[in-house]
Amino acid sequence: MLSARENMDVIAAYQEVGTYRGAAEMCGVNHKTVKRIIERAAAGGKPPVRKERSRNLDVVTELVTEKVKATRGKISAKRLLPAAKAAGYEGSARNFRRLVAQAKKTWRATEKQQGRRRPAVWVPGDMLVIDWGSEGPLHVFCAVLAWSRYRFVRFAANERSETTLAMLAECFEELGGVPKAVLADRMGCLKGGVVANKVVPTSDYVRFASHYGFRPDWCEAADPESKGIVENLVGYAKRDLIVPQAPFTDLHAANVAARQWGAEVNGVTHSEICAIPTARLESERELLRELPSLRPSFGKAPELRKVDRLSCVRFGSARYSAPNTLIGAKVGVMEDDGRLLLINTSTGEVVADHELVAPGEASILDDHYGGPRPAPKRPVRAKTETEKEFCQLGPAAERFIAGSAASGNTRLAGDLVELAALRAAHGDAVLVAALERAVAFRRWRAEDVRSILAAGAGTQQPREAGDALIIELPNVPTRALADYAVFSAPGTQNTTDDEQVVS
Repeated sequence: MLSARENMDVIAAYQEVGTYRGAAEMCGVNHKTVKRIIERAAAGGKPPVRKERSRNLDVVTELVTEKVKATRGKISAKRLLPAAKAAGYEGSARNFRRLVAQAKKTWRATEKQQGRRRPAVWVPGDMLVIDWGSEGPLHVFCAVLAWSRYRFVRFAANERSETTLAMLAECFEELGGVPKAVLADRMGCLKGGVVANKVVPTSDYVRFASHYGFRPDWCEAADPESKGIVENLVGYAKRDLIVPQAPFTDLHAANVAARQWGAEVNGVTHSEICAIPTARLESERELLRELPSLRPSFGKAPELRKVDRLSCVRFGSARYSAPNTLIGAKVGVMEDDGRLLLINTSTGEVVADHELVAPGEASILDDHYGGPRPAPKRPVRAKTETEKEFCQLGPAAERFIAGSAASGNTRLAGDLVELAALRAAHGDAVLVAALERAVAFRRWRAEDVRSILAAGAGTQQPREAGDALIIELPNVPTRALADYAVFSAPGTQNTTDDEQVVS
C-alpha cells in the first residue's frame, strides 16, 4: 500500500502527463494503481462503490425465505432443492445449503424478537377458555374460567358444532353465569372461515353467542401458548381421569366420573393461585352475566314418523317398536349417540329408547305390547262334516288331531271316519276318555284308540308325581356291634349253633 506522500506524487504525475501509464512509469507503479488513486481522489477521498455481482442464488432467495417461514424453520435444504431447481437454480447443493442455513438463522432471529411474551393478567368474570382433546374413541371437552381457575370436563362421542355448543351451555349452567368472552382455538366446528387472518364464526355460533351475551374470541394460528391454561387441563384430564379409570363402558358412566373428578379437583387448593377454585368462583359469580331465561335447543329437529299397525316406526330401513297406544299417531324420531329416541310430539316425552340396529333388523320391546311374545298357535279349523262332528267332542279331540298331524299320520282323514264309528258304538264320554289317554301316551292312530277302548276302564291312569312318601318305622330291639365280631377274646372259643365240634 502506498503512503499518503506517494499518493500525492501519483496524482501530481497524472496531472502533468494526463495518462495512467505515463504517470505509472514516472512513479514506478502499475497503471491500475494509478487509476484507483485518481478515482478515489475524484470521489472525495473515498473508495469507489463496488458493483454488486449477481449470484446464481438470487433467483431462489425469495422462494427459500417463504418456505422457511411457512414451515417455521423445519424444512431441510435437501427437501427444498428440487423446488429450487424447478425455479431456475443451477448452482451446487453445497451453495444452496448455505442459503437455507442463512434463511433459517434470519427467521429465528426475527421470530425471537416477535415472540416475546408477557404473563397474562386475568380479570374476574372476563374470560372462559375452551378446547377439545381425544383419547381413543372418547372426545373430552375442557373449559377453564381464567380468574378462578374453575375447571369443567365432559366427554362426548364427537366434536360437531351442536355437541360443542351443548357442552358450552352445560358449562354456563354449572358456572351459574356467562363470562364476557369465550376464547377458543380455530376449531373447525365453530369456524366458518378465515379472511386476512380474521376468523369468521359460523352463523350458529353467532346466534348462540348473541343469545347468551358473550363475545367469541380466537387464538392465533399455530400458537398453543396463547391458551396454555386449557391445554394444561386437557393433559391433566388425560393423565388423572381417563388413564386411571379407563376403559369407560359408555358416555353416561364417563360423564359421571368426570363430574366426580371435577368436584374433587375444584375443591382443593390450586398450585398457581394458592386458592380453592370453588371458593373463588363464589366471588367471581357476582361479576358473571345472568343466564338467559330461555335455553336453546341443539342438533337437528326430530323427524316425524307414523306408528303403523304393528306398533312400529321405520328408520334407516329398520323397525323400532313404540307403545301400542300410539298406533296411528305421529312421533318424533331422533338419533343420539348410537341410540334412537321416540318422542311424543304433543308432550315432548321420550316414549321409547332403542339401540340402533342394522338395516332390515328390528328392535322390539316387550313392554310396548303388554308382555313377552306368546308362542305361535295354529287353531284347529274343521271344514268337512266329519271333521266338524269329531271336533264337537271338545279340546281332547282338537289335541288328538294336532298331535296326530305333527307325528306325520298321513291317514288322519281315514282315522277320523273310523273314530266316528267308534263314537257311535261307545258313546261320547267313553271316546273322550280314550282320546285323552291316547294324547297322554302319544298314541295317534285310530287302532290305538280302539285298543284303549278294548282295555276298558280298569287300566291305570297316569298322573303327576306327588309329594315324598313319609313312613314311620316301628321301634325294634337292637344289638351291639361287638355281638357281630368273628373272633372272641383270648382263651374263649367263638362257635355258632350250626358248628359241630368233632372229638
